[in-house]
Amino acid sequence: MNIRYIVELNEEERMQLQELTGAGKARVRRVKRAQILLAAEQGHGDAMVAATVGVGTSTVYRTKRRFVEEGLEAALSEAPRAGASRKLTGREEALLVAVACSDPPAGRARWTLELLAEEMVVRTGHEQVSRETVRRRLAEQSVKPWQRKMWCIPCVDAEYVARMEDVLDLYSEVPDPRRPVVCFDETPVQLIGETRIPWPAQPGKPARIDYEYRRHGTANLFVFLDAHQPWRHVKVTERKTAHDFARCMHELVEEHYRDAETVRVVLDNLSAHKPAALYEVFAPSVAREVLRRLEFHFVPKHASWLNMVEIEIGVLNQQCLDRRIPDRETLCREVAHWQRRRNAQGARVKWMFDVCRAREKLGRAYPAPVSAEFEKAA
Repeated sequence: MNIRYIVELNEEERMQLQELTGAGKARVRRVKRAQILLAAEQGHGDAMVAATVGVGTSTVYRTKRRFVEEGLEAALSEAPRAGASRKLTGREEALLVAVACSDPPAGRARWTLELLAEEMVVRTGHEQVSRETVRRRLAEQSVKPWQRKMWCIPCVDAEYVARMEDVLDLYSEVPDPRRPVVCFDETPVQLIGETRIPWPAQPGKPARIDYEYRRHGTANLFVFLDAHQPWRHVKVTERKTAHDFARCMHELVEEHYRDAETVRVVLDNLSAHKPAALYEVFAPSVAREVLRRLEFHFVPKHASWLNMVEIEIGVLNQQCLDRRIPDRETLCREVAHWQRRRNAQGARVKWMFDVCRAREKLGRAYPAPVSAEFEKAA
């Protein structure tokens, strides 16, 4: 028995459907169902509505039926579909995840969807497993075996903890002008020039640069940052050798902190960062005098995040260096402008991590004491 469903819309429903069809933001199927209901209300037959909207007559019939029986929202929404049963059982899905997280076969750098599908055929009783089945099951578990991230994995031993807490104590101290804490690091810069003149931005059009560029070598930036005062200094050099490091340390105590008794420098474990470098550049008396006023505090290996200047270098890259800089002269000029402006603004790095929080957050990674008595004494 073919039942003829009649669509009768109230004013609110009619306005909702008109807004839906005119907005242009809803899904296509939802818009077509709204058009079906608006056309059906005007008394057009199913065949005419189907031809006007561009759907089948069965779609028109189902939409009208759901509206009459279940209401407007049900008519606009997707009806639940049974779909095919899952190809892999729960045990087989767990096996797929385990295989995807294991080492790939010999001769292959990583697992691919095709490789995993072939492996599941070998390990299960299925005659065929599609690439799409593997993709969907891995997506549900957020497993992406073809991706790999580079990461520094530190070894948190007693030396790591000792260096970390030493640096954190420096940051938490009351500022002392006679014993300033200066964070020091270096970063490379690519000198890149344009092959064609860029097009400036215009209303409605972003600035445009040619994808081709010309390399003009590299430069190095030595960055100093006072941990307790709004001061930073950037020195541009050609390289980052031990001799360049020695000259930086000489300038630090003889020019920037001439009145300080001791400058405590926080730095990483680069091979060039060694006191002997000053003896290679300066006379022994000068080198000894500079080292007498320096106190080096090395961050743990694979823990550059403990060096406060790393944050400042990130700001420098984002605010000043995120563009093509063709030569060293331009680099020196632009970095100097950035440095003066940031110092004049009184910008500082607000460091929140201290020894107490380190023991709270990394307590499980701390090495166990040899004796419980020593732990109680601490």
